[in-house]
Amino acid sequence: MESTIQPLNPIAFTLGPLEVRWYGIIIGIGIALALWLVIREGERRGLHKELFPDLMLWAIPISIISARIYYVLFKWDFYSQNPGEIIKIWEGGIAIHGALIGAVVTTIVFAKKRNVSFWKLADIAAPSIILGQAIGRWGNFMNQEAHGGQVDPAVLENLHIPQFIIDQMTIQGVTYQPTFLYESIWNIIGFIILILLRKVNLRRGELFLSYVIWYSIGRYFVEGMRTDSLMLTEYLRIAQALSIALIVGAIILMVVRRMKGYANIRYLDKSA
Repeated sequence: MESTIQPLNPIAFTLGPLEVRWYGIIIGIGIALALWLVIREGERRGLHKELFPDLMLWAIPISIISARIYYVLFKWDFYSQNPGEIIKIWEGGIAIHGALIGAVVTTIVFAKKRNVSFWKLADIAAPSIILGQAIGRWGNFMNQEAHGGQVDPAVLENLHIPQFIIDQMTIQGVTYQPTFLYESIWNIIGFIILILLRKVNLRRGELFLSYVIWYSIGRYFVEGMRTDSLMLTEYLRIAQALSIALIVGAIILMVVRRMKGYANIRYLDKSA
């Protein structure tokens, strides 16, 4: 039976002419929680409590900007004709791969400036990153975006997906696959796995590379279901191609770092 419930309002509240959207609020919550967790783990690992906040002061804005640039570049046919839309990041249209590129480059530079191992920082941050991504996907839910193709509501009901999600994924009478939900769940599972891997005491860098592999596997399959993918060619989705490259690259890095002796220090070792 088709739901008569209206879609949730993507605007949380207004301040005069300013519209504050749930998308931004949810992204902000994800960043705040990730930062809180990474600060706690950083202190536990012997890092100064101000180190990660100092990093985030640079990494967060640079990541947001790079995420938007990445998205705009691959949608240039549209944005070249509508340049005024480029700055409307609050309406969605950021690419997580762009954000990760910005964050990694920023962290590499920051680590060199502070004389701290990039891999140590990346390992500590990995679980927080994927948890922040899991939360951030619910911003897509509020915007009714990042969904898959058309699906019979009964299929989702049989999967025991909550009715409020089915309602929100019903757009103009058509119900779509809640791919945002699938990726969010995948990322939450990844968060739990990465936390457990800390106790395994992996070699330095391998916790972060495990995050890259786990996220990329899930993203590859979820991306194949989406209807709003950024396309490299008519048939090749950018996120899928990049996911394969990241999986292969991460595995090669693990092997090479072990062979070259770059990964002798383990996660729980005190040495910087």
